[in-house]
Amino acid sequence: MSLRLQNKYALITGGTAGIGLETAKQFRLEGACVAITGRGEEGLIKAKQELGDSTIFIQNDSSDVHQQYKLAETIKSVFPRLDVLYINAGDVTHKSLEEWDEEGFDRVINTNLKGPFFLIRSLLPILSDSASIILCGSVSAQIGLPKSSVYSASKAGLISLARTLSGELKHLGIRVNTLSPGPTQTEAFDKFGLPDCEKVALINQVKELVPLKRLGTPLELAKAAVFLASDESAYMLGSELLIDGGVGNL
Repeated sequence: MSLRLQNKYALITGGTAGIGLETAKQFRLEGACVAITGRGEEGLIKAKQELGDSTIFIQNDSSDVHQQYKLAETIKSVFPRLDVLYINAGDVTHKSLEEWDEEGFDRVINTNLKGPFFLIRSLLPILSDSASIILCGSVSAQIGLPKSSVYSASKAGLISLARTLSGELKHLGIRVNTLSPGPTQTEAFDKFGLPDCEKVALINQVKELVPLKRLGTPLELAKAAVFLASDESAYMLGSELLIDGGVGNL
């Protein structure tokens, strides 16, 4: 059986942990040449230990537009073309309305929406005539989860981009779709800085929001990303694929 991503060149932003790292592993298993980005050097070093030297590792802060231009130039220098772009890097900050300030608001929007927009724009010259762009959305954009206002708004913007950019780029053969996870077991829960007992309590609370009563796994999301990256999804355009345990529909 042929590999599903054989001879494809793929870039995954935010590929050093969680869903992004697992997707990099699955892309490689399916035959893709993979480059990943990470904000911090430590995360890139850890990812290299898991992925090995055949993956390309690039330090990049997706909230910085100028770094997106530099990232595009780097990709142009190492790949002959780009067949798959998976925008996975994101800021998951959740706060109540009165806790937000302008700096924090801008950081989330820049990371989750502005940076990705200008990265796509910068990569346009090397996207292949059958390229698949995958935008990481979130089921949070479909529901009214307290304290998710800015995060959810940024993800709703990406879901909209999947439609509008598909309409704009379809004549080039470029498809844009959204992969929207529900609550998933990743290192994101560590970023809240909670003691272990409180973190476990939070995870259990989140599980209760999911009709399937469990969190998703990075592998489940990575398998969906492989589908969207492959020619198997060639008839999907401007769509949203919810892998969320039923949160957005039930």
